[in-house]
Amino acid sequence: MNKDPKQIANKRAQELKDSIQDYLDVQENIVTGEKIKGELARRKERILELLNGDEQDWKDWKWQLQNRINDVNTLAKILNLSEEEKKEIEYVGENYRWAVSPYYASIMDPVDPECPIRKQSIPIAHEIKDEIGKSDPMAEEYTNPSGNITRRYPDRLIINVTNQCAMYCRHCQRKRNIGEVDKQTPRHLLEESIEYVKNHPEIRDVLLTGGDAFMLSDDTIDWLLTELDKIPHVEIKRMGSRTPVTLPQRITQNLCDILSRHLPVYVNTHFNHPKELTEEAKNATKKLAKAGVGIGNQSVLLNTINNDPHVMKKLCHELLTAMVRPYYIFHAKCVKGTSHFITRVEEGLEILEKMRGYTSGISIPTYIINAPDGHGKTPMLPEYLVSQGKDTIKIRTWENKIFEYPNIAPKQKE
Repeated sequence: MNKDPKQIANKRAQELKDSIQDYLDVQENIVTGEKIKGELARRKERILELLNGDEQDWKDWKWQLQNRINDVNTLAKILNLSEEEKKEIEYVGENYRWAVSPYYASIMDPVDPECPIRKQSIPIAHEIKDEIGKSDPMAEEYTNPSGNITRRYPDRLIINVTNQCAMYCRHCQRKRNIGEVDKQTPRHLLEESIEYVKNHPEIRDVLLTGGDAFMLSDDTIDWLLTELDKIPHVEIKRMGSRTPVTLPQRITQNLCDILSRHLPVYVNTHFNHPKELTEEAKNATKKLAKAGVGIGNQSVLLNTINNDPHVMKKLCHELLTAMVRPYYIFHAKCVKGTSHFITRVEEGLEILEKMRGYTSGISIPTYIINAPDGHGKTPMLPEYLVSQGKDTIKIRTWENKIFEYPNIAPKQKE
């Protein structure tokens, strides 16, 4: 008896829909920047009133920087803080710097201490009490051959251009470098770094980061990219910046024009939660894309913030609507004062299991553990190769179905 292909196809289509029903059931309850657009506008007005600013000020990235919130009394006028929270913030602030741009403060839920934006931004006492980890788990002091370089790989390196950021993430791997004063890397160290690149023809890829590379002036960014463009063996330039997330006003037309003159340029940014994909953030990333800049996102897997398969999937979907390619999920590094953010590796693998096959491949980042002491990024992957025979292998599909697959290369004609 012949089977009806349409009937088989429709049955399979229903099976496929059923396989993501758990996500479909919860996705509308996952908070995104777009969903709280009206609420964000009201918070913005309250913050502008508090800081004596107007709409033009809000759009000015330099005004945003000059008005970063870095004292408890001002923060308490934006967020409902308990007396205990205020004391903790002041206590931690004596050792670790904190600051939040007015824009990023507007994304925080003023009444919910579990808000994922607040958790990334506002200090808690654990940062001081935590004895786990190292201040420099990547051993970066041993990977600086010249200037202000970090080199861990054969054909690429980092030039650390500043210690400044628009806000200071509580999970930052370089908390030790922040200090109390914003410092751009001195010109002579930048020149020394560029000279090192010139003298090492194996270097084809240079990443400018810090801190945040977009905290440099437009003129300095233009100068750095121009100098790198003069080096024949440098094929691509990358810039590490969280400003599309925390200070999207920094992505000005002038900055985009500069970047477009120095293509190929790639920006690595750092969205951790769908709530960060606001209209302003998406406008910023789309401006970069329109300028010809490739954009990749490097999330960090953070306990109680995004260590949920549905939240991470929603984040990756939102990123793609903003012209940003999900690139990496980093397992949180064991930085002293940040152990409350660290998850088990199995949680990252579970996220990948719930994405591979269940959403488009372009949505799926690579899960990475940074090997200790700067020994490089190591991908963590679910096991899809079950066994190997002489001429066959057994594979496991995303639906946990096992298949035998031929492993014989066709003979070539002589």
